[in-house]
Amino acid sequence: MDHTLRVYESILELLPSEENPTPLVRLQKTVPEQFRVYAKLEWYNPFGAVKDRIAANMLRDAERRGLTPLKRLIEPTSGNTGIGLAMMANARGFALRTPVSQAIPQEKKTTLRFLGSDVVEIPDSLCPDPSSPDGAIATAKGIARSNPDQWHMLNQYENDANIEAHYRTTGPEIWRQTAGRVTHFIAALGTCGTITGTGRFLKERNPDVKVIGVHPQEGHEIPGVRSIKQLQVTKLFHPEEYDALVEVSNDEAYDLCLRLNREESVIAGPSSGLALAGALKALGTERDALAVVIFPDNIFKYASFLEKHFPQFAGAAQHAPVPAGQDPLLAAMLQAARNPHTTLEAEEALPLVTQQAAALVDVRPAQQYLQGHLPGAVNIPLLELSSRAARLPRERPVITVCNRGNASISGMLLLRAMGFQEVRSLNGGTIGWREKGYPLER
Repeated sequence: MDHTLRVYESILELLPSEENPTPLVRLQKTVPEQFRVYAKLEWYNPFGAVKDRIAANMLRDAERRGLTPLKRLIEPTSGNTGIGLAMMANARGFALRTPVSQAIPQEKKTTLRFLGSDVVEIPDSLCPDPSSPDGAIATAKGIARSNPDQWHMLNQYENDANIEAHYRTTGPEIWRQTAGRVTHFIAALGTCGTITGTGRFLKERNPDVKVIGVHPQEGHEIPGVRSIKQLQVTKLFHPEEYDALVEVSNDEAYDLCLRLNREESVIAGPSSGLALAGALKALGTERDALAVVIFPDNIFKYASFLEKHFPQFAGAAQHAPVPAGQDPLLAAMLQAARNPHTTLEAEEALPLVTQQAAALVDVRPAQQYLQGHLPGAVNIPLLELSSRAARLPRERPVITVCNRGNASISGMLLLRAMGFQEVRSLNGGTIGWREKGYPLER
């Protein structure tokens, strides 16, 4: 194929390689003048993200191992790998099911469904937690094990073909694009295939290349990346091969994401802001560095998260979508009930929980409650709350809890209507609580 003309017989021919690399763009305004920092723009992959590389290589590896023709794949995802696989499934004619966390951006879930994937939403962290017995990864493994003749799981979280994808493509591209002058390679940490595969290739060419991994703080809200706690159980995480690990806060990542879009005209998403913030910390005062930073995908999949972190950019009407079958007037009333007097954040609730200073009422169905709940919480499903509320103490504050802080609003309003004075709903619910690194019990 002739990449100079960019005329192709199939969309899959656009997949990147040493001869057809994704671009490097030097950052001029968001980095100090003495640094040479290049962003590798991975949304130039055919389906919009760095994960297209691993989706293609895992399929290639499956073919090499004689697993084709694949008919039905199941793959847990935080969005981008699923999108790449969904489009390849469309091109190659197989079905795809994607267990995902309820916490990932709505834009990604909608896109996956639009592309033809069977999306299964599960309580989990933003990047599926390998240690969660009821999370997206465990769910996919269970289905694949129990129905091996029907389902195959590629398993991006443990598959060495993930690492190999970057060893075969990302590393050689960077080496060629910088004429071997690259001194630092920086990537945000999710499955860790990018940093491990690319780092291995670059260090084989020059052992002095510094490989830097960037991770968010515990309780972060940056899709697709993992905190240091979650990285400890990540099979492709090899910190002994990296030169440094750098932690970046939510605010640092989102603020730099905004600057990249406003000042550099680079349409980078939140994990790109995270990676660049880590790169700038790692570079310190070095003046002769030539750093390459992976920018995994663009900003357009994260509008709902941007509204949360930058409310000044939201439209005038900031109403939650009306769930199917719910009366629009009721939905509007529940949305209007959200304010600092009726809700509280996980950080505010933590001392009340640890000191047992509040009664915790988990309004979810019993099955969800048993999968994990706040310490000391009692389970009173929402439909039973009016008949069982008399058992609750009135001398202590009451906190209502659900998965994400939606059903708990109804519980809070019901208890207030019944005369309970100090009742608030937990924003983010048990999922947000777990993402903050706070304990759950079973």
